[in-house]
Amino acid sequence: MTEKKIFNLIFKISKASKTDVYVVGGYVRDQILKKELSKDIDFVVLGSGLEFAKLFDKEMKEEGSLVEFPEFDTARYVLDDFDIEFAGARSEKYDKKSRKPEVSPASLETDLSRRDFTVNAMARKVLSKGLGKVVDPYDGKSDIKNKLLKTPLDPDITFFDDPLRMMRAVRFASQLDFTIDKNVLESIERNAKRLKIISAERIKEELFKILATNKPSIGLWLLHGTKLLDQFLPEASDLAGVEEVKGYTHKDNLSHTFAVVDNIAEQTDKVLLRFAGLLHDIAKPQTKKFVSGRGWTFDMHEHLGKKMVYDISKRLKLSKDEGKYVGKLVRWHLQPIALMDDGITDSPVRRLVVNLQGELNDLLILCRGDITTGNQNKKVKRLKNYDMLEKRIAEVLEKDKLREFQSPLRGEEIMKLCGLKPGPVVGIIKKEIERAILDGEIPNEYEEAKKYFEKIKKKYVDRV
Repeated sequence: MTEKKIFNLIFKISKASKTDVYVVGGYVRDQILKKELSKDIDFVVLGSGLEFAKLFDKEMKEEGSLVEFPEFDTARYVLDDFDIEFAGARSEKYDKKSRKPEVSPASLETDLSRRDFTVNAMARKVLSKGLGKVVDPYDGKSDIKNKLLKTPLDPDITFFDDPLRMMRAVRFASQLDFTIDKNVLESIERNAKRLKIISAERIKEELFKILATNKPSIGLWLLHGTKLLDQFLPEASDLAGVEEVKGYTHKDNLSHTFAVVDNIAEQTDKVLLRFAGLLHDIAKPQTKKFVSGRGWTFDMHEHLGKKMVYDISKRLKLSKDEGKYVGKLVRWHLQPIALMDDGITDSPVRRLVVNLQGELNDLLILCRGDITTGNQNKKVKRLKNYDMLEKRIAEVLEKDKLREFQSPLRGEEIMKLCGLKPGPVVGIIKKEIERAILDGEIPNEYEEAKKYFEKIKKKYVDRV
């Protein structure tokens, strides 16, 4: 199914049912911006959106999937890559403690007034040969030309009705490189606490869309400046500020963190890795200490950071695997630096490879992104060090066959050779064999591991 066929079919149904249908929102905006058009397309029906969707489904011979929302006179139709919404033109009334509105039929202009921003409050009628002229009651075209985000109504009303729109303002500013109107920005600050009524899943979704933009720091600074960040990730806001003791200062860790996220964004589209960059120094405020002779220290912040990531992941409803991934990167993000400071020898490289496994490449992207110094000589030197480390890792991987590392001697065989039953001693023996391999005492080979086992087994078996 092509986009053209969808629009032609909608016109056919609208003509037969004598119902006017308009394409609205982001589709119209992106046409004006000459951007690639999304396959998520919203239509407003001057009549029942749900009944029109049923007619569309019937004409499609139920080829796609129809999802009905009768309480809002709305339906979604999912077909191939297309996600189409049909909604009856309506007005909405919101309760203070909820974002679920009461709806009633209304005119097209009233329907457009409930949109989040003027640039999304435009419509074009579906006609036999394309689309009609742009219906633009709130001057959205002018705001697109001026790259300005404004609301059709008083922003306090817009954000009261749906507080998630505040995060959408930040996202659009970052995605489209638009400026948020001064009155809108002030309204976001006033209404920031109302974000609390929004589900964590939807907040995470908008945050990740901000992180997915070309330069995430644009949106991140807006989240911080409007106090929205405080509502769902106060730990990040705590990174802001600089202290001075005896003439010693430390860098502003929030500025550094946002720069790290931008650096990572230049290297990868992986949003979860960008999120790990946002949290990599999250425990610095809790571990910050001034030590005479050393200056400012943040000892063990990577360990506490991993624990904090667990709490944050739970709060923002990340999956267990997502939380584990981010926590692992935060826990180990200092290790490559320590390796380079100590000299790149085989044993610590082996341990890094084994501890990170499939996340090793992502860790190195994070570490490269962690270089935010303005000193170009220092930056070039650090990047060359990472080049050397990556080369060394490749050599060790090739030589030691460590990609899916574990003891070459399996637990079942250890039990058989020693006459042991399943229990902790078997695991201890396996760990000892793995340690010997990682420390370079024996090669990562079955026969050598078995010889080492014969040498040490008495010490452990006698405990049982």
